[in-house]
Amino acid sequence: MTSNPLVTLEGVGKDYRLGRVRVRALDGIDLAIARGELVAIAGPSGSGKTTLLNIIGCIDKPDAGRVVIDGADVTATPLHRLSPLRLHTLGFIFQTFNLIPVLNAYENIEYPLLLQKLPGRERDARVRRWLEEVGLAAQSKQRPDQLSGGQRQRVAIARAMVTEPKLVLADEPTANLDSDTATHILDLLATINQRTGTTFVFSTHDAALMQRAQRVVRIKDGRLDAPAAAQAA
Repeated sequence: MTSNPLVTLEGVGKDYRLGRVRVRALDGIDLAIARGELVAIAGPSGSGKTTLLNIIGCIDKPDAGRVVIDGADVTATPLHRLSPLRLHTLGFIFQTFNLIPVLNAYENIEYPLLLQKLPGRERDARVRRWLEEVGLAAQSKQRPDQLSGGQRQRVAIARAMVTEPKLVLADEPTANLDSDTATHILDLLATINQRTGTTFVFSTHDAALMQRAQRVVRIKDGRLDAPAAAQAA
């Protein structure tokens, strides 16, 4: 087990209300994720995968337990004060891509760098690098509606990586892709993980994605099925 995990969750719980009913989404989650790991969080629909990702990604807050990201205890920090952490340390990939329709591929990838206020020359160099990395240099001026599903996900991957995050979270990243396209996206993600050392955490029920992960964390009814400590970095 690594002594310096990138992510640590201790006793994390989360409840939601559906009318008068309280639903336990997460129940006593203990999880450590090592730097550079490629981790799949696997489980059926409604098992708590997305809630777990949202808490790791500082999009949602736990009702119980402790969350540490890159050495910072974020448990008690209000979500609006975690924007710098999300912008500089985390990257996000969504199953619906979440691209800005009126922006072309280059501009979608550039957008988080504008939020970071990077100088223009550095922005351009990073965007062009990641367009090359994901194989879309020739499609840089095309808008999302002019791209295939696989190409849109490649833009989303480049957008997540362009800020040089330590951790990328992906919620069902191949769910809206055909099997051949999904395989290419998985190969790309595994290559980026190996080349950059960026930590990747996916939620999935895709067996192919689980096979590419270094570790599979299984969740059911808000509880981990098996010990989920980080492997040695």
